Amino acid sequence: FFRHYFYLTGTKFILALQVLSYVAQIERENTKQRQAEGIKAAKEKGVRFGRPQLPYPENFEEIYLCYKEKQISKRECARRLSTNHTTFSNWVNRYELKKE
Repeated sequence: FFRHYFYLTGTKFILALQVLSYVAQIERENTKQRQAEGIKAAKEKGVRFGRPQLPYPENFEEIYLCYKEKQISKRECARRLSTNHTTFSNWVNRYELKKE
């Protein structure tokens, strides 16, 4: 009895599919909105997102000063600090922002 009652074909099937699709779309929108509200509330509380920042190496300031005086290149600084030039650039930017 139930199998025959729920067997959908043609127009009934398409209509049921459209209703389910609409419900799924509304749920996605609600989830996205709740997520955005949660992120906003967390940021207002001061929660930091992403990976933690790497600390400066002990000899960073010494090498930074050489770099600023154009004695050594950015890549050479990174090599001396055992890191890559991108990380060194990030450290320089962060250090200069902190100094201001």
